[in-house]
Amino acid sequence: MSSPPIQLGRLQILCVDDSESKLWVRTKVLEKAGYALLTATSALKAVYLLRENAVRLIVSDHMLSGKQGTEFAGKLKKLKPNVPLVAYSSAPPEHMQNVDCFINKDEPAHKFLSIVRDLIMRYSE
Repeated sequence: MSSPPIQLGRLQILCVDDSESKLWVRTKVLEKAGYALLTATSALKAVYLLRENAVRLIVSDHMLSGKQGTEFAGKLKKLKPNVPLVAYSSAPPEHMQNVDCFINKDEPAHKFLSIVRDLIMRYSE
C-alpha cells in the first residue's frame, strides 16, 4: 500500500469515512481550501496512513464500519496523541472520549472549514 507524498507547504489532513461518496465530498471541500489530504475508507488503512505520514488533523466519521468512533479514536490517539481528532457525524456521540471536537455533518462547508482552521491553529501553538 503506498500513500501520496507529503506536499510541502500544505497542511495534511487524514479523512476517514467508510462511505466513499461522503469522503469524496469532504475531500473536495478541504482541497479547495488548500489542504493536502490522505483518505481512508477503513480503520486499517487509517492506522497505516497515520503511522506513515505527518498529519496535522484527523477528521473521522463517528460510526466506522459498525464500530463506535470513540473506540477507533482511542487507537488513533495512542499513535499520535498530539494530533487533534474530529468526530464527524449526523448526531453527537453520547460520550466524547478520545475526541477533541465534534462536527455535525449538516454544518455548512464554511463552518466546517472554520472549525478545521481553528483546531489546526490551536494545536500548532
